Amino acid sequence: MKPTIATVKSFIKKNKDQLYIKVSSNFDGMVDCVIPAKSEFTKVDQINMEEKYTLGIKGAWFVGNSRDYITPIENGYEIYNSCGSFILKKI
Repeated sequence: MKPTIATVKSFIKKNKDQLYIKVSSNFDGMVDCVIPAKSEFTKVDQINMEEKYTLGIKGAWFVGNSRDYITPIENGYEIYNSCGSFILKKI
């Protein structure tokens, strides 16, 4: 079964106290493209499921309309889209 945004939301709700994020790339308006980001896993401090595009998670960005590509990884998901890529992982 292909993971969806609903799958990721469920994962976030179940693991909200053990959730970490690593931003792999992000959009840079100065060069009008996605560039690599140097970051390490950081604990997710805030979650707000009411925020449509970020779910309240600093560093996360969801485009929506089936334009987010979600890959399951061990204990989490890698999400990439036109705004960049990041990993949400239970640690």
